[in-house]
Amino acid sequence: MLGTWRWNVVFGILGTVLTAAFSIGNNPIVVMLLRSMYAFIAFFVLAYGVRAVLAYILQPPALVGDTSEDEDGKGTQFDLRTPDESADLNDLLKSQQQDGGTLPTTDSSNQPAADFKPLTPPQLRSTKNTQPEELVKAIRHLTGE
Repeated sequence: MLGTWRWNVVFGILGTVLTAAFSIGNNPIVVMLLRSMYAFIAFFVLAYGVRAVLAYILQPPALVGDTSEDEDGKGTQFDLRTPDESADLNDLLKSQQQDGGTLPTTDSSNQPAADFKPLTPPQLRSTKNTQPEELVKAIRHLTGE
């Protein structure tokens, strides 16, 4: 339950003060004190109900229901492991070395692509021995003049 019995006493005193304040002008002192005592008892008991409702409302959601032991760790960790495929990768690399570097890929007609060689880009030609007129033509062509 939320709080202690002191809260009940505070609610009881609040009920006593309110009852005395509203009945002091209309009732004799003895009736006012008797009704204030009844108000104290009523508010004191009512405070238990208020505290029980507040404790139920303010209870954290994880503590409301019974959780089984199997579900305690679910959803708290994210596993990023992938299956071990190192043996398959080593076999693929060995087969590529034995085949001369070609991949066993096929085109749309299900025949191996013979002209494809991975990791062998075409060689670039050097422009050291070119004529200046050819360079000017290439620059004009690239700039759009």
